[in-house]
Amino acid sequence: VKGENTRAFLQTILPEMGLLPKEYNEFIVYWLPKMEGNPYNLITFQTDRYTENAKLTISPEPDSILRVFMAYRPLSAPVQVEKPEIVPFERKGFTVVEWGGSEIG
Repeated sequence: VKGENTRAFLQTILPEMGLLPKEYNEFIVYWLPKMEGNPYNLITFQTDRYTENAKLTISPEPDSILRVFMAYRPLSAPVQVEKPEIVPFERKGFTVVEWGGSEIG
């Protein structure tokens, strides 16, 4: 993703992943300043790999859990990657939402 297009990319993909406007706006406010000045960003969202390695215990147990973890790497030139597969998320009852990320060096 071109650095200057990072906001638009995140504004498109994060709602598809299940974040609500307040949630994805907070995500963007935090991450965009770190990313938009890069010529390009290689952005991936960790799903099973993240949840398997970052166990979560909540009591009382939620009805649904959404965990969004972005890993990105600044790039000087674009690279070809496959379009990410987005798994739809349905909020049911007591829902826990976690978002975060990491720059990969």
